[in-house]
Amino acid sequence: MKAVRVHESGGPEKLVYDEVEIPSPGAGEVAIRVEAVGVNYIDTYHRSGLYPLDLPFTIGVEAAGVVESVGPGVSAFSPGDRVAVADGDGTYAEYCLTPADRLIAIPDSLDFRSGAAAMLQGMTAHYLSHSTFPLRSEHTALVHAGAGGVGLLLIQMCKRLGARVFATVSTDEKAELARGAGADEVILYARLDFKSEVDRLTNGRGVDVVYDSVARDTFEMSLDSLALRGYLVLYGQSSGPVPPIDPRELNTKGSLFLTRPKLGDYTASRKELEWRASDVLNWVSDGSLTLRMEHEFSLADAADAHRALEGRKTTGKVLLIP
Repeated sequence: MKAVRVHESGGPEKLVYDEVEIPSPGAGEVAIRVEAVGVNYIDTYHRSGLYPLDLPFTIGVEAAGVVESVGPGVSAFSPGDRVAVADGDGTYAEYCLTPADRLIAIPDSLDFRSGAAAMLQGMTAHYLSHSTFPLRSEHTALVHAGAGGVGLLLIQMCKRLGARVFATVSTDEKAELARGAGADEVILYARLDFKSEVDRLTNGRGVDVVYDSVARDTFEMSLDSLALRGYLVLYGQSSGPVPPIDPRELNTKGSLFLTRPKLGDYTASRKELEWRASDVLNWVSDGSLTLRMEHEFSLADAADAHRALEGRKTTGKVLLIP
């Protein structure tokens, strides 16, 4: 089978389209014939070595497809089942393995592209808005990268929960997408200082929570945009990691909270994984949560997908098709 492998860390050019053996499931594992692969920022961190993995490895964590075979001890899934995974291993491939307890059945009404597009980013938006900082109608949230894959879903979930939502974007086109997702206010950060705009829009109070996946370029102003006892939820670092911070800074800026969550800790139990995945997939299936999937590449062109993602040339979800 074909798979995209990393033999040494580095840029997109380090993604190698290889021929490898089709994997066989071990105890508790399921082999999936991959129909669509979700491309995520964490993949670029694995490729670059920022989040190091043992070399060489097949890259990718998210996919949707059909169960090909099951290993000993697996009873919840059978060959032919339609499934998706958000924390798999080696999903940039025609076939991949995943533990059965991390696999989710997808509704018959949902196509494989939607299944692959919804899982990781949808559950990320879900835990951010429902658990890390559980939003209510009295809250105001600032969402960075509002036209990105998580950003568009997060805006929609914030509005489902009744919150007031501001979004930052880089272009007029992306501003329209954020507004279409429900953002109450959109700030073009290349033209306007988003902290000053937050002050203006909140009469100097600040927002209750900033959902920040950008990190280095936004971190200081994100802190300064928070209301008293506000939360900075730093869930990514597309512009690079933030510098060290003295915890006293959180005190002097208003008894602030800073957290660096990850999806795995919010889907640690099977019950929590099923809750989040069920909500997301059912909302997509019934049309109450809209996915944007306008960037699709062949598996062989995974390097181009990474260049587009890291170059901020994409909106919504990026997919690979084997």
